[in-house]
Amino acid sequence: MLGQAPGIITAPGAKPALPHGVTAGDVGGGRAVIWSRADRAARMFVDFSTTERFADPRRVRGPAALESSDFTSRLTLTDLPPGQRIFYRVLYQDLSDLRTWSEPVSGSFTTPSAVPRDITLAWSADTVGQGWGINPAFGGLRLYEMMRRAQPDVFINVGDTIYADQVVLPEVTLDDGSIWKNVVTEAKSKVAESVADFRGCYQYNLADEHMRRFIAETSQIVMWDDHEVRDNWYWERRNDADARYAEKSVAVLAARARQAFVEYNPLPIAGDDLERIYRSIPMGPLVEVFALDMRSYKGANTDNRQPGLDASSAVFGPGQLQWLKTALKASKATWKIVAADLPLGLIVSDGPGRYEAVANGEPGMPLGRELEVADLLRDLKRNRVGNVVWITGDVHYCAAHHYHPSRARFTDFDPFWEFVAGPLNAGTFGPGTLDATFGPEATFVGIPPGMKANRPPSDGFQFFGTLKASAKTRALTVQLHDLSGKTIYSTELAP
Repeated sequence: MLGQAPGIITAPGAKPALPHGVTAGDVGGGRAVIWSRADRAARMFVDFSTTERFADPRRVRGPAALESSDFTSRLTLTDLPPGQRIFYRVLYQDLSDLRTWSEPVSGSFTTPSAVPRDITLAWSADTVGQGWGINPAFGGLRLYEMMRRAQPDVFINVGDTIYADQVVLPEVTLDDGSIWKNVVTEAKSKVAESVADFRGCYQYNLADEHMRRFIAETSQIVMWDDHEVRDNWYWERRNDADARYAEKSVAVLAARARQAFVEYNPLPIAGDDLERIYRSIPMGPLVEVFALDMRSYKGANTDNRQPGLDASSAVFGPGQLQWLKTALKASKATWKIVAADLPLGLIVSDGPGRYEAVANGEPGMPLGRELEVADLLRDLKRNRVGNVVWITGDVHYCAAHHYHPSRARFTDFDPFWEFVAGPLNAGTFGPGTLDATFGPEATFVGIPPGMKANRPPSDGFQFFGTLKASAKTRALTVQLHDLSGKTIYSTELAP
């Protein structure tokens, strides 16, 4: 029978194993990327079907998982039927003994419909940050289970998928004297410098059963931000003053980190641009997702008040900015969801007089990185591109921001929303301060003012968001949820 290993007898433990489960990514346009990892040199195979019983399955032969990729592998399924639940199972054939196969590990995902159909997206960020690791007594990475119960069609991880620059200690004493106990591994006991170190950070997160179960049942769109490398990184940054690092070049760390990021996530197979991470994913008539990369083309952190557009004031970079303008204008979807790894209006500092995100703390006309955002917003207005909604993370709390030219210094744009969610399992911070350049107003903030910094997950201030597009009304319902899964904010946007 298709999918069954040959009828041989092997000793216990002799079969290949899939220690980190399976997941699918970038599902759209009749395609899906399937990812897994073997425990040895083995060839990947994927069976898939439109029924959970795997009636009449198709088999796709994939690549060999080898030492060079840490035994990770991925393949792209094509010609998938629209509007279907696709069930798949990954098997590995041992390359040292072709008669020996792994047990299959199953997953599933939903393909976008060719006609309007209700669709739900979830998003969040920030996993295992500030030393808050997997605590079995707490229930591990619990927010992944809450997101699974929401049953989204896709999960958008908007960055800080790991914290390569932050260690996990065996115990952390909480304010009340109780002890938070982390699972500890060698890779999470030091800052990541080698490719193996970065890989170990992904392996740590994938050891959590809630995360593995969720990403097996839900397709992902995965992005990166700074902690995949180190806090607030940019190419020119140096680690000269940081005794934790033997490798002083952040550019070297970023290149190694990118290799591990690509290996451990279901990213589409690279095309002409081997470094490109930004892309769009069509999800049917109602939604298209535009996943940005606000890290790879970003200028150094300065006072962020350059008067003109150049490499030093970039956050998108000219190529990505032009792509985004063109892709948003060409999109036929009702809702254009721009997933950004950095917020637009929140002031995020990087030490005195330096800024990490878009805002520069000067509430006047656009300067520095604000210039690219202003250019984009002006272009959207001139080309009458409507229904653009921004989602982001990074700041470790949840919020709803409405931008309007009547409150702004720069006024050549149409009003829009930005929604913030996270952290998934990290310290809670904030709330932050908004820069008035684009006229943002915080209509909702999910944490109390003046809250002590770096609150543990056990305080409950961990958040995810959902976007629900209705086939009947074409409206978009945006909700923010806490660690219990409770909806703490909701608004309906008319198209």
